[in-house]
Amino acid sequence: MPDTLQEQLTKHLTDVHSIEEQALEQLRKAPDIAGDEELSRVFREHLTETERQERRVRERLAARGAEPSKLKDIVARAGGFGMVLFARSQPDTPGKLTAHAFSYEHLELGAYDLLALVADRAGDPETAETARSIREEESAMAGRLAANFDRAVAASLRDVGPDDLGKQLESYLQDAHAIEAQAIQLLEQGPAIASEPGLQKAFLEHLDETRSQQAAVTARLEAHGASPSRFKDVLLRVGGVNLGVFFGAQPGDTPAKLAGFAFAFEHLEIAAYELLRRVARRAGDEETERIAGRIIGEERAAAAAIRARFEPALDVALRGEGVTT
Repeated sequence: MPDTLQEQLTKHLTDVHSIEEQALEQLRKAPDIAGDEELSRVFREHLTETERQERRVRERLAARGAEPSKLKDIVARAGGFGMVLFARSQPDTPGKLTAHAFSYEHLELGAYDLLALVADRAGDPETAETARSIREEESAMAGRLAANFDRAVAASLRDVGPDDLGKQLESYLQDAHAIEAQAIQLLEQGPAIASEPGLQKAFLEHLDETRSQQAAVTARLEAHGASPSRFKDVLLRVGGVNLGVFFGAQPGDTPAKLAGFAFAFEHLEIAAYELLRRVARRAGDEETERIAGRIIGEERAAAAAIRARFEPALDVALRGEGVTT
């Protein structure tokens, strides 16, 4: 039996609650591994804010006679723990942590945008106002993280001598190449599962651009006498395949979830190139710094194009669930 719009709204609330549970798992550990006191302070303050956000979402569920999904929350907390372990295992922990946090804030931002749209359609102004209020808090946190990219790079390279900066730059270039490998995988699969013409078009247009970006990164690696890391590329391509399988297995709300994820992934790329640009500047590589700056602009434009498809993607998703709006 098709879901009603009210049931869809409750599902979206349980989704954002699980996202907050994952955020809490990350934020409880982030201050201890941030590598910089100001970054630690930013994470600590957002932990308090996120605890309040989780309560507000839970309250909206209770007002609707519902409660959080225990299964979604458990899976989300495990994902948060895994992200912290990944960041901690990297030699440039502060940079990786900040980049992934920046992307995650945009995942939350997108989720609350979609929640507000569903709440509007369901005639629930209290939930819509809550979603938009929290969305602004997530946007502000993303801004604070972006303002601290310099600190994240400084903390990551604190123990790196001048003679080793070239090797560090090669590592950051390999990271960017691997991220582009995952982006290509997702953009190749995305149109087949997006089901919304405008979103499909945005993916296809950015796919050609992404291949060009990866080629530019490869050229910079070759200029340094280096090459892409096969291990990093394979690892992230497998991640792209798994995400494609995940979205393909989702119910009819796939287009909206895919749009939200792609929006966040673009911001992971933005953060990676922001870090790369700063490392290149420290290493005196003006060409890599210039290319990174150009790609940042392209990724921001792609993110904006995907964000512009949230509402039509949501309409397709709701129709896929048998809901008429």
